[in-house]
Amino acid sequence: MSDVKITRNYIPGCIGRVAELHGTYYHDHWGFGLFFEAKVATELSTFLGRYDDKRDAFWTAMLEDRVEGSITIDGIHAESRGAHLRWFIISSKLRGHGVGNTLMKKAVNFCKKNNYHRVYLWTFEGLDAARHLYEKFGFRLIERHEGTQWGVTVKEQKYVLDLS
Repeated sequence: MSDVKITRNYIPGCIGRVAELHGTYYHDHWGFGLFFEAKVATELSTFLGRYDDKRDAFWTAMLEDRVEGSITIDGIHAESRGAHLRWFIISSKLRGHGVGNTLMKKAVNFCKKNNYHRVYLWTFEGLDAARHLYEKFGFRLIERHEGTQWGVTVKEQKYVLDLS
């Protein structure tokens, strides 16, 4: 979509909007509730409060000056554990138009540019479109177990992309 603008770094209102996108999508499709949306808002706020532009990256996809997607690279533990890909979401307005692919490309290229050797993410079973995109970029499933880190019991999955 040619009218989508990808913006890097904080913009006013992005914390609330990214939390809203996560909260509504995961409530509507998976039954997640207050715990999950509050977790997204709290952890994203903490991340942006310690954000280091050299180590971290946060992109939003904007349509008509409204956040309709996001992706984050948290590099605080990149040397020891790998860079953490987080808060990847695309609104229903933009899903299926290549915006997710564009955001993933930016995230992976940032990690390569920073010489990060590994990128990881946590997700859960059933998010097939996201899984397809992760695998397209070379992520591989290395761990799975039942867990409750999102406030409901799901089959959690850890994906890793080795860049070295």
